Amino acid sequence: MGNERVEGQLLQQHIVHFPPYLMQKIFENVKEGIMITNVAGEILAVNAAFEFVTGYTCEEVLGKTPKILQSGVHTKDFYSNMWQSICATGEWQGEIWNRRKTKDIYPEWLNIFRVCSADGEHVYNCAIFTDLSERKHVESELEKRKSMDHLTDVSNRATFMQRLNGLLETSQSLHHVQHAVYFIDLDRFKQLNETLGHVNGDEVLMEIARRLRQTLHNKDSIARYGGDEFVIAVANVMSQHEALLHAENMKHVIEQSIDVGTHEVFVTASIGVSVYPSQASTAEELLHRAEKAMYYAKKQKDNRAVLYFDDLMIDGERVLLLDAELRKAIEQRAFEVHYQPKIDAQTSKLIGFEALVRWKNDALGIVSPAEFIPYAEDTGLIVPISEVIIQKVFEDAKRFSSLGLQSVPIAINISSLHFQHPNFCESLQQLVDEAQVDASHFELEVTERTVMNNAAETVATFHELRKLGFTLSIDDFGTGYSSLSYLVRFPLNTLKIDRSFIQQICMQEEKQAVVDAIIHMSHRLNMRVVAEGVEQLEQVELLRELGCDEIQGFYYSKPLSFEEAVKFAQAAL
Repeated sequence: MGNERVEGQLLQQHIVHFPPYLMQKIFENVKEGIMITNVAGEILAVNAAFEFVTGYTCEEVLGKTPKILQSGVHTKDFYSNMWQSICATGEWQGEIWNRRKTKDIYPEWLNIFRVCSADGEHVYNCAIFTDLSERKHVESELEKRKSMDHLTDVSNRATFMQRLNGLLETSQSLHHVQHAVYFIDLDRFKQLNETLGHVNGDEVLMEIARRLRQTLHNKDSIARYGGDEFVIAVANVMSQHEALLHAENMKHVIEQSIDVGTHEVFVTASIGVSVYPSQASTAEELLHRAEKAMYYAKKQKDNRAVLYFDDLMIDGERVLLLDAELRKAIEQRAFEVHYQPKIDAQTSKLIGFEALVRWKNDALGIVSPAEFIPYAEDTGLIVPISEVIIQKVFEDAKRFSSLGLQSVPIAINISSLHFQHPNFCESLQQLVDEAQVDASHFELEVTERTVMNNAAETVATFHELRKLGFTLSIDDFGTGYSSLSYLVRFPLNTLKIDRSFIQQICMQEEKQAVVDAIIHMSHRLNMRVVAEGVEQLEQVELLRELGCDEIQGFYYSKPLSFEEAVKFAQAAL
């Protein structure tokens, strides 16, 4: 360091003896921009390179301060630290963003040092800078090449997975957030390449990528996954139905004609769709399921979008039809209610029914509740469907009563979404008033997970329902994560043990031990216990021995139509 300072001093002494015209020539022709100011910050001189880089002429900046170049990118602390360094050490160097006369901002490498006059009476600041715009542009292009597909100018596979993982990470703590992943494969693209040539094939790929990109928003992502494959992530979809509508829009833009040279080309695509978090929670699994759905779509050979739906492939057209027919069924009250008997475990007498929804549709045939209930919950249609079912149950209860069967209580399943609706209790009271029924003849069943989702609000809702006269039951107990001791705070009347425990109760001692514990602890909490899914005499006898109160299942009866339920009740009572 000492040697460098000595050499610098010797160089300065030598420069003093350079002719002034030589110094001026160097000043004018050096490629780096130079600006000299006095201690007050007034610009005294600039060179030609300064004028070229900044766009300002010498006359425009003389007498002004360097603030004329400030870009607004840096904070006050940045400039404060810069001048502290200059005052303390006599120099500063680093990267800085300045503004040209055209208002464009640009990066430069700036070196500022202080120079004293020969007599020591004057101090000047000399700034020498190099425009980094070209280097930054090259760096940006190199970075872009690492993350983008060079042909289509969309992301490559690695960048897409990185962005999708980031999207999922930010969604983990958010409730009710859904994202859709699409796997798109162009149909018969190999044949198009062989016919028109790879150059024209590339033109088609570029145009399709451009069209798909225009359908997306800022948080969405698109990438070229393979030769003729694209993957897309659409953030914040409201439902699986909306996810399919996006797929239909993608199909529409792909299928528009493409002019390639003298040819008019038409392309179709097979699209697979998966939805986070209902179908997968990781980027890899979402993409895998979307790809699986895409291959299923391609096998159909009818150019469709297919949604991966709980390990079941439901094609896009069926889901769209399902949505339309569900809405019609709500309006037309086209659902049927079947009734499964609940039997006293000790006396084998009928003590009630559970109401179960059934739907037969002209366009779709007999639609399983396992298909339309999850879809209705996903789209919010479950609330109006539930209200239709409750209305029908109330109507059937009055019909039971008119036939002398008024003493038979009916259990009604309440979906989690309906139970958590802000106006749930008020709408239920309105339905009771309209039907003119006694709420005490009905038991409302909610699942264990519904109860545990928001314990404080659940307690308040339960107390309100008890005031209306309903009895309350927790359904599918054992499938969630609650404990019986925690249920003390809920004003429940009945607990239903999930069928998964009952099916193995005669073969697995641990299942029997769990059921035994549930029954005894429930009785300590003054709750009756119902075993559902009972299909064998051995199960009935064991449950009776364990002290179970009620039994429900195919051993006694399948769910019955209203007319069949009337006959069953009349024979049993």
